[in-house]
Amino acid sequence: MPHLQTGFYPKLISAWRDGYNLQSFKADVVAALTVAIVALPLSMAIAIASHVGPERGLYTAIVGGFLISALGGSRFQIGGPAGAFIVLVAAIVDSKGIDALVLATMMAGIILFIVGASGLGRFIRYVPHAVTVGFTAGIAVIIFASQIKDLFGLHLAGQEPGALVAKLVALFSAAATINFAAIGIAVLCIGLILAIRRYRPQWPSLLVAVCVASVIALAMPGATETIASRFGGIPSSLPSPHLPEISAARLWELLPSALSLALLGGIESLLSAIVADGMSGRKHRASTELMGQGIANVGSALFGGIIATGTIARTATNVRAGAKSPISGMLHALFLLLFMLVAAPLAGYIPLASLAGILALVCWNMADKAEIGRLLASRKSEALVLAVTFVLTVFVDLTTGILAGTVLAFALGPRAFLQGPQQTHKH
Repeated sequence: MPHLQTGFYPKLISAWRDGYNLQSFKADVVAALTVAIVALPLSMAIAIASHVGPERGLYTAIVGGFLISALGGSRFQIGGPAGAFIVLVAAIVDSKGIDALVLATMMAGIILFIVGASGLGRFIRYVPHAVTVGFTAGIAVIIFASQIKDLFGLHLAGQEPGALVAKLVALFSAAATINFAAIGIAVLCIGLILAIRRYRPQWPSLLVAVCVASVIALAMPGATETIASRFGGIPSSLPSPHLPEISAARLWELLPSALSLALLGGIESLLSAIVADGMSGRKHRASTELMGQGIANVGSALFGGIIATGTIARTATNVRAGAKSPISGMLHALFLLLFMLVAAPLAGYIPLASLAGILALVCWNMADKAEIGRLLASRKSEALVLAVTFVLTVFVDLTTGILAGTVLAFALGPRAFLQGPQQTHKH
């Protein structure tokens, strides 16, 4: 149906028309449970690092994840909160508050839908490859810096600064407050995850590590901060839909933030869909994917969630686990809802150091070391674009890094302006 390639035609419909059966459903259930077990601790960790409560990460994975799978243009896409957004979300929350983040997320959703409906989404796919590698590595550095406090159990005299240099200075000044129990839990979690991935790859490494850390925290009450001690636990149900305060002045004020969220959301979701294509041999519909992402973010915001996008690691897990259709992603969201309804009180025992350890590994995996080395060793133009994007992302902001890197690549000519979609399968 060529005429539908630029319109709204979710892959869920395609999967159903291809002949969905009980065997496919069973495979989707297994894949969904596998992904949900990965997504449960990761969603809370990303939310906490984004300076919001852990429950908002779950709301995002449940509502946003369900809608992304149901309405998106990728058969295997898994949606939810993503590490790439931590910097942007935290900046909005710190400067404007939670309600502003919710409204900016809704606005970003509407922008994504319009971009998808207009067919402009295909241009997002051609962000230069060196820019993508550069800003991803820059985000990894910033996220890791944001986890140092919980990795070492530090206590700061005031609020943790947002700027990298000021943050590092403040953290160094608090070195006397190091909590060795927190360090031990973080190191144990990282070690367990790496060992399980190597020797028992079929085990849910993140969940095992968090459970072991929680048992230790339960046996050593007060030794280190937990979700309960900082946030009071998480609720055992979804909140009622709620609209934030909306005014013309507020919309104008938040437009730059919404545009930044939409830009990164478009890039991340299409990169994730391309990775799924490479693993499965399928082909996603970019316009439908962006429109589905747009609707999903409006839905996520209505329930108090943060920005949702396609998540590369969870999508890859979904494919490897044998998913057959978008129903797997929808079921993954329902499994997360079930976990929250049944096991919410247990989440309070999770040490924050364990979640910081998980995010430290996420940062290590986000930065594609091999690709950075290849780009630096290749043409000078690509190395320059990579370096400029990385430095501006780390020391100024993400949007400046992406825009400056893209403009520079364009100015240096087509050899620097490589097509990202053909080179993103490692991310």
